[in-house]
Amino acid sequence: MLVGEREVVAVVRGLTVRRLRSWVRRGWIRPAAVDREYRFDELDLARLRLLCELREEMGVGEEAVPVILSLLDQVYGLRAELRRLAEAIRAEPADVRERILARLREAP
Repeated sequence: MLVGEREVVAVVRGLTVRRLRSWVRRGWIRPAAVDREYRFDELDLARLRLLCELREEMGVGEEAVPVILSLLDQVYGLRAELRRLAEAIRAEPADVRERILARLREAP
């Protein structure tokens, strides 16, 4: 479900429209554009909550935020790749799965 700016500001503690628009301009949040208005999904809301926590509760400076977001995006990307790899391994016959698992156990 996509929501507009007002709804986002109402549900994300510590967020203002001004701050929201600033973060969108900086590329920290990438909402969908529908009829010339930004629309935010659940992932955007989670990221906005994280940004508010980083800035307000943890005192993270603006210069550090892009680094943190980049690292988090990399972690989530790697997790998605690992899930796909695990699914591919599960789809293999049992003997192939066992050989793969044995090799993983041998790895340093």
